[in-house]
Amino acid sequence: MAMVRQTRQRAAVVEVLQASRAHPDAATIHAAVRERLPSVSLGTVYRTLDALVRDGVVVTLERAGQATRYDWRADEAHPHAVCRSCGAIFDVDATALPDVPSTKLPAGFRVTDMHLEFMGVCEDCQTQTAQTLNSST
Repeated sequence: MAMVRQTRQRAAVVEVLQASRAHPDAATIHAAVRERLPSVSLGTVYRTLDALVRDGVVVTLERAGQATRYDWRADEAHPHAVCRSCGAIFDVDATALPDVPSTKLPAGFRVTDMHLEFMGVCEDCQTQTAQTLNSST
C-alpha cells in the first residue's frame, strides 16, 4: 500500500478527520482545514481524501442525495447507526455484535471488509418530534 506523501495540507486533513466523530463531508473538512491553512483549496482536500481512501485509512459513507461523508479508520471497520431524520452518523462498537458464523457464508469465501448500518431516528430528532407534537396539541 503506497502511503500518501505528507504535506501540511494533508496533515491538516488527517488531523480534522481523526478529531471528528461526526463523519464530516468534504466541505466541512475543507472549512476546518481553512481555519489553519486559509489558502488550501477544496480540490486539494478532495485529492487528499481520495488518496486516503485508496490507502485504506479512510472509508466513505455514501447516501443517495447527500454529500459523501468520510470516516477515519485507525482500527478495523465498524458498523454505523444512521439517523433517517437529520442524517447524523454514529459509530457502533463492533465488539458488541455477534460474529457471523463461517458456516453461513459460501464455501471458501474470505471476508475482507464489512459494512453494517443500523437505520433509525436519533434521540435528538425523537425529542424534537415529541416537542413538536406536544406544542401542536
